[in-house]
Amino acid sequence: MKRPSHDVPDSVPAWYKPQPRSPFLVYSSDTIIDIQRTLSCAETGEMDEPTINHIKGLQHISGIDPSGIITLETAQAIQRLRDRYGSNDNLQR
Repeated sequence: MKRPSHDVPDSVPAWYKPQPRSPFLVYSSDTIIDIQRTLSCAETGEMDEPTINHIKGLQHISGIDPSGIITLETAQAIQRLRDRYGSNDNLQR
């Protein structure tokens, strides 16, 4: 018997934007700060090496290729953390 999931099905987070080459060209500093806050790293507003390492760590534990790039699956994992452990409604498009 399959147990019901209490998690909301994953959807595309409103703030997610595909990264064609560089996250520096995609996300505003406010969005990066919110991602950093969610991942508990220094809130610099820049997609710096510590932030990318935190993203890679989340990807690793989530079974996602640890590229450091915010893919749709990575955005969904970040959103799940936000939804479970406290929301931050400042994530912008």
